[in-house]
Formats: sequence, C-alpha cells, structure tokens
Amino acid sequence: MPELPDITIYIEALRRHAGGATLEEIRISDPFVLRSVFPAAEDFRGRELVSVSRLGKRIVLTFAGDLHAVIHLMIAGRLRWRAKTAKPPGRSALFAFFFSTGTLVLNEAGSKRRASLYLVEGREAVAEHDPQGLEVLEADLESFRAAITNERHTLKRTLTDPRILSGIGNAYSDEILHRARLSPFRLSDALSDEEMARFFGAVVAVLGEWTERLREEVGEGFPIKVTAFREEMAVHGRFGKPCPDCGAPVQRIRYADSECNYCAGCQTGGRLFADRSLSRLLKADWPKTLDDLERRSK
Repeated sequence: MPELPDITIYIEALRRHAGGATLEEIRISDPFVLRSVFPAAEDFRGRELVSVSRLGKRIVLTFAGDLHAVIHLMIAGRLRWRAKTAKPPGRSALFAFFFSTGTLVLNEAGSKRRASLYLVEGREAVAEHDPQGLEVLEADLESFRAAITNERHTLKRTLTDPRILSGIGNAYSDEILHRARLSPFRLSDALSDEEMARFFGAVVAVLGEWTERLREEVGEGFPIKVTAFREEMAVHGRFGKPCPDCGAPVQRIRYADSECNYCAGCQTGGRLFADRSLSRLLKADWPKTLDDLERRSK
C-alpha cells in the first residue's frame, strides 16, 4: 500500500502536471471504484483543479466550487499520468480524469477491487474520510507520546493504525522499528523516556529520508515505480537476507494478508518470534533464539 512518502510524491507530481488545469471529463470504467452517489461525475466537468492534498493515505483533488475527489489507493491501486497525445486508457483503468494538460488514470493489480473514489461536496464531507491520526512530521515528542499511549497496543499495531498515526503502513513501520531498535511486540505504553524519544526520532527520520529519496528518484516526472519492496530497505521484504547493521538474517512473521519483518540481532536481543505457518509445522523444533537458529543451520 502506498504510504506517506509515496503519497507525498504523488501529490507533488499531480500539482506539477495538473495544478490549475481544467477537468474536461471523469470517465468511470469500473463502477465498483466509485463509492459515492452525489455529486455526479458530470458536475466536475469544466472545473479548475485548485489544490491537491493528503488525508492520511488518501489523495484529495479539490476543484473550484468546493467539489472534491477523494482517492484511496489501498494495497494495489496505482496512479498513472498520460500525455494528451497518448492513446485513451485501456480496460485496465478503473477511472480516468481527463485534464486540459493530460490524463490521470487509476489502475489496480489483481482481481480484488479495493481502491476507491469518492466524489463529495464541501470540506465537511472530505473530513468524514479523515481517520484523524497524528501527523507525525508536524508533531512534537509530547504530542507523539500522547497519541501512542492513549491506547495500549504493540508498536507494530500502533504505527499502522490510521486512527493513531497518519500515513504509515506495513513497509515503513518495519523500517521505523528497525531504525529505533525496538521489537514490533513492545507495548506502546511501556517505553522508557529514552526509548520514546528514539522511537519518535526514527519515525521522523525514516519518513523524511524516504520522501526525499523518492523525490530525487521521480524528479520532474510522475511516479512509476511505487512499491512497498525496495532493495535499499533495511528489513522490509528482506526475509533471510543479512541485516545491513549487524549481519543477522532478517526474520519474518506472517499473518492474514500481511507480514512483519525484523532483525532479531538489532531489535529483540536475539529472540525469535514464532511465524504462525512455520511454527505450526515445526512445533517443538521451532528455534527460539538466533543461536538456536545458527546451531540448527549447521
């Protein structure tokens, strides 16, 4: 799922390519993607794109007349920008916004249709889509502490709950916890002052550094490679590969449709957490520490 750094770069690119442009048409190719009834897509025709903003992991296109398009890419949705001279979008496009400067297209990989588009009128209607998580890059340490200790959760859950912190998902939560040297299963209300400061610093640093990295990668163009798995990441998507800091193999915990990646050497004092699928298979043979894992490998 595109997260805060990816969404930020999408927004900056949209401002460059479509800011101030006139919307000529909204074409909905897959009726399931449109989750609202009023206003109609035709009501946006001929209106200027006034601003582009972020609402958690959502992108908000604001048009003249207080009309807004709220786009949630979910896991597999990706935006593409096509020049005016390009061929019309194919069947894979869920929707297309035809601007006077080019065309914004939404594609979604796979057969599940999770990405959504809401067409709404008024800022109050936009606010209904706001999970109201803390904007960490605009916060200080004390407001961060208050947000994550209001409810007791694991740090992994805390980072990825949009009602607690805004814009962070599975990928960057792994990177943040690795940077902070904290276990994904530590509890949010059990951190020392030093750990809390380190945690907050890691959130700000990782989100800021990756935003800048993606900004340099895209330049003046439009994001093409938007993925949760990048070779430069420390632990996310790197199961079995050596941690760039200590060399221990990156570990993985799989659950539902997601997974958590961590370094036992840097984050858990060598302790391994049971992966549900593997631990059920291995039972008593499941290694509990990095030393156990090394002995079994030998």
